Amino acid sequence: MKLNAEEQAMLNGELGEPRRWAIEHMMRVGRFFDAPDFVEVTQAHIMADTESLGEAGVEFLEQMAALPESERRVRIPMITDPRGIDFCHYKRLRQTDAMAALEQRAIDAFEAFGIMMTNTCINYQTIMPPVRGEHLAFGDTGVVIYCNSVLGAYSNFEGGPSALAAGLTGRTPRYGLHLDQNRRATKRYRVSCQPKYLSDWGALGGIVGARAGSYWEVPVIEGIESLPGSDEMKHMGAAMASFGSVPLFHLVGVTPEAPTLESVCDPDALPAETIGEADFEAFFSRYGGKGEKVDVVVFSAPQLSLLEMQSLAELLDGKKLHQDTDLLAVTSPVVAADARRMGLVERIESSGALVLEGMCFYQSYAREMGEANGWKRLLTNSVKLTNIIGGYGYEPTLSNMENCVASAIAGEIV
Repeated sequence: MKLNAEEQAMLNGELGEPRRWAIEHMMRVGRFFDAPDFVEVTQAHIMADTESLGEAGVEFLEQMAALPESERRVRIPMITDPRGIDFCHYKRLRQTDAMAALEQRAIDAFEAFGIMMTNTCINYQTIMPPVRGEHLAFGDTGVVIYCNSVLGAYSNFEGGPSALAAGLTGRTPRYGLHLDQNRRATKRYRVSCQPKYLSDWGALGGIVGARAGSYWEVPVIEGIESLPGSDEMKHMGAAMASFGSVPLFHLVGVTPEAPTLESVCDPDALPAETIGEADFEAFFSRYGGKGEKVDVVVFSAPQLSLLEMQSLAELLDGKKLHQDTDLLAVTSPVVAADARRMGLVERIESSGALVLEGMCFYQSYAREMGEANGWKRLLTNSVKLTNIIGGYGYEPTLSNMENCVASAIAGEIV
C-alpha cells in the first residue's frame, strides 16, 4: 500500500506503539482487499461487547491503554456500540457480577483511549449523524447501512480491531464502499405490497437481504408509495444487513444517491424482481407460536428511538403485563434521558416493563439470561433480532409493536 509521510512515521513507530500497531493492522486489511492506499476518516464507531471480547480481548485493550496518553489517544471522534450491561439493572436480569466486572474493565480501557461511551447503535438518530460524502469507519452493521444508504456517507463494515485502528490513525483502507464505482446498484427489486408497520419494513429488509445475499451486492428498491421515516429505514436496513450482509441500498426517489432509477443503474441491463404480498406472508410464517405462552417481549436491535418509546408508552398506558411475561424496552442513553425527562420511562415501567439503556439484548449474554430467567419463547417486532436470537436458544416470534404489547398483557401470543 502507498503510504504518505505521516503514515510511514506511524509504521516506523515514531508516533508510538498503538499507532504503529494500528497502521500495520490497517495495511493488512488493505492488502487483503487490494486497497491502493488509505482514505482519511472523520468518525469511528466500535463494536466491542465483552461477550465477544472475552478476557483476552479486554486484556489487549488494557495493555494498550496503559501506554502514555499521547500515544494512545484516538485522533478523531470515536464512539461505542451498545454494551453488554446496564449497570442499574443487570442483577434483575440475572447477569452476574463477573460479567459486570469485565464490562467495567473494558469501559475503563476505552475511556483511556479517549473514546466516548455513547453505547448506541442509533447514533445516526442521536449523536453527530454523518453527512453525504463523509468517509467513516463504523462497525455496527445497522449503523453502516443506514449511514451509507439514508445519509449518503461512505463506510465499510469495520471489525472491532479495525475500528480501533481507524480511531488511532484517522485512516481506513480505500476499498469497498469508499469507492464510487462500488456504490452502483447490482440488484433491482420492485415492491407491489406496501409495508405498514415497522415489522413490515424489517420484513422487506429481510427479504431483500436474503435474496441479495452478499456484502458486494447493492440493491435498489422501487415501488414504495409512501415516504418512510427514520425508524422505518432503520428497521429495514438493520434487517437487510442481518439477512444478507448488505451495507448499502438505494430507495428510488428517497435515498440521496437514487433520485431516479437511472442514477444508480442501467434499467435495461438490470431487470427487476418483484416482492409481493405472498413474499411477506412467507417471511412472517417462518416465525410461529400463535397462542403459545410468551416468556419475554423484547424491543431491541436496533435500540428504540424517542418516537418508538412514545408509541410504546401509549400502548402500555393503564395496562399491566401478565405475571408470567417480561417486557424489555432497550434504548440508548441519550434517548433514555429524554424519555425519562418526558415521563415516558415512568409510563412504560408502571406496566411492569423494564427500560434498559446503553445495551443490546443479543450482545448481553442472551443465552445465560434466557437460562437464568426461564425465557424460551421470545416475541419482538425486530426482524434483525428474530434472525439472530435463535442461535442463543430462543424460539422467536415476529409481530408488530401493537400485537407484541397485547401479547405481553395476555401472556400468550395473540
